[in-house]
Amino acid sequence: MKHNRLLSNAIAIALGATLLGACSPKPPAATAADAQAFVKQLNADLASLAIEGSAAGWVQATYITGDTEMLRARASERLLEYFSKAIKESRRFDGLALDDDTARTIKLLQLTDQVSAPAPDDAAKRAELATIMARMEGDYGAGKYCVTKNGKEDCRNIDQLSVTIAKSRNYDELAEAWAGWHSVGRQMRKDYTRFVELANEGASEIGFADLGAMWRSPYDMKPEEFEAEVDRLWGQVKPLYDQMHCYARAKLAGKYGEDKVPAGKPIPAHLFGNLWAQQWNNIYGDILKPFPSVQAENVNAALVKQSYTAEKMVKQAESFYTSLGMPSLPSTFWERSMLTRPRDRDVVCHASAWHMDMKEDVRIKQCITPTEEDLGTIYHELGHVYYYLAYKDQPFMYENGAHDGFHEAIGDTVLLSMTPGYLAKVGLVKQAQPSREAVLNEQMKIAADKIAFLPFGKLIDQWRWGVFSGAIKPEDYNKAWWNLREKVQGVSAPVERTEADFDPGAKFHVPGNTPYTRYFLSFVIQFQFHRALCEAAGYKGPLHECSVFGSKEAGQKFQAMLAAGSSRPWAETLEKLTGTRQMDASAIIEYFGPLMGYLKETNAGQKCGWDGEA
Repeated sequence: MKHNRLLSNAIAIALGATLLGACSPKPPAATAADAQAFVKQLNADLASLAIEGSAAGWVQATYITGDTEMLRARASERLLEYFSKAIKESRRFDGLALDDDTARTIKLLQLTDQVSAPAPDDAAKRAELATIMARMEGDYGAGKYCVTKNGKEDCRNIDQLSVTIAKSRNYDELAEAWAGWHSVGRQMRKDYTRFVELANEGASEIGFADLGAMWRSPYDMKPEEFEAEVDRLWGQVKPLYDQMHCYARAKLAGKYGEDKVPAGKPIPAHLFGNLWAQQWNNIYGDILKPFPSVQAENVNAALVKQSYTAEKMVKQAESFYTSLGMPSLPSTFWERSMLTRPRDRDVVCHASAWHMDMKEDVRIKQCITPTEEDLGTIYHELGHVYYYLAYKDQPFMYENGAHDGFHEAIGDTVLLSMTPGYLAKVGLVKQAQPSREAVLNEQMKIAADKIAFLPFGKLIDQWRWGVFSGAIKPEDYNKAWWNLREKVQGVSAPVERTEADFDPGAKFHVPGNTPYTRYFLSFVIQFQFHRALCEAAGYKGPLHECSVFGSKEAGQKFQAMLAAGSSRPWAETLEKLTGTRQMDASAIIEYFGPLMGYLKETNAGQKCGWDGEA
C-alpha cells in the first residue's frame, strides 16, 4: 500500500558535480534565464541519481542487515543535504516572472513532500537524522514478539501475528497477539522523539512552521484549509461509517459478549481481524456477513485449486491493465521484483511498488500468498507501476502523482472493477445473477475494507500533525494516540497502555515516515474515478455493478490522466477525468446505496455512536 519513489524515501548517492555546487554563493540578482538553467540542472541531476539511490533503498528493504541499514542511512543523508540546499537556492527566484514549466517545477520543489523529513543544515544533525530514520524502519522490519515456552524462546514476526489476529476468535489469544506486535514500538519512542526535533528543524530552515505544515503544503491550499478539506470529506462519509460501526459492534457483542463489547462504547481494537483495526475484512465471513447462508464462491479456494503461484497472480493483475490498452510489464519487472518472502533473511514484507530508474525499471516488493487479499494488493501495486510507466517521459520533477492521493487511488480504482462479473470472466468464480442478499453480502465485504479504513486513514496524520506542531507533547504521545483512535475511529486499546508504550510505532508508516492522508484521499477519489471511467465506458446501471475491464475508451481516458503526472495542478487533472475540480465523496454514497439502506433498517433500535465521537 505504498509507492516508493527516489525522493519519497530520501535515498540517493553521492552528488558529484551536481546542483549542490551551484547552491553557493548566492548570486546578487537572479534572472528568468537563471531559473530555467536551475530547473534544467535539477531535473538532470535527480534523474542521474535515481538508479544508485533507489538501489540503496531496495537492498535495505529486501536484505535487512546492519550493513544495508548503514548504506541506506548514508545515502539518505546525502540526499537530505542536497534537497535542503536546492530548496533554499530556489528562493532566489521568488517574485520573478517565469514561464509556466519553470514556475511549476520550482513550486513543486518548494512545496514538496517528496523529501518527507528535510535535514537540518548542521552536518552532525543531518547524519543523526538519517541514522534514526534507517534504524526505525529496520526495527519495524525485523520486529518480533518473543516469549519463553518450555525453556525455549518462541518468536513470531508480523506475518505470523497477523494470521493469529485474522483467524483466532479467542478474546485473550487475540489480545496477546495484539499486545505482542505493539510492543515493537517501545524501542522507537526515544528515536521518534528526536526525529521530530530534527525534522522540524529542517522544515523550519526551508520556511515551514513544522514538518506537518510542510506535508500539507503540496495540496495548493493553506495547511489549515487542507485540514478543513479533509474534515469536509470525512463529514460526507461519516454517516455510512457510523452505521457500519453500530452494526459491527452488535455483531461482535454477540460473538464475545456485551461485557467485552458494550453498546455505546468504542470497540476493542483487537477484534477486527487486523493488527491495527484499519480494515475489517478478516471478520467479514463469520461475523459481519449479513446473510451467512448465501454463499459466494471462494476465490481463495479457486486460487489454490488452480495452482496460482505468485507470478501467476501478478500475471492475472497485469491482464486487467493490458485489457484497457496499457502495455505489458517489461521483462526486468519479472527478473527483479521480490514476489515471495525469502527464507534466508529479514525483509520488509509490506507491499510496495518501486520506480528504480525513472524509466522502465519498475518493480514490486510483496510476500505473496494465494489469497484474494494478496491478489487485490497486487492489483493495487500495479496501479503505481502503470502510473510510473505512463509518466516516465516527463521531466523528473513531474514524475509523480497529481497529488499523492492520486497515486494510491489508481490501483484501487481498478479493484472496484473486480466485480463478480469480472471474476467470472477470468475464471475465479462462476457466472451468477446476484440476489439482493448476495449484493448486500458483497457490499458489506467491500465496505469492511473501504469504509472501515476511512477514519484510520484520517487520524494517523491528524496525530502526527499535532506531534509536529507541538500540540501533542512527547510525554503524551500514546495518550493522544488513543484519544484519537477512540474519538475518530471508535476503537479502544484491548489492554492497558501507558507512556512506556509507543503504539503509533507499530504501524509501518510512522517509523517509515510516510505521510498517510494520501490513503484517506485515495479511498475517496477512487470512487470518483470509478464513476468517471464507467461513464467513459458507456456503462448504464448501478455503480457497484460496473467493471471497465476491456474498455479501451475508459483506458484511453485513464491513461491520459496518468501520463500527465504532476505536470498540471491536481484540480485541473481531476477535472479532465471527472468534470469537477473538487474531491467529492458522493460516489461512495452512491456505490454503497443498497448497504446504507440495509444498515439503517438493521440498526434500528440499537444504541449507536460512542462516547466522545467526532
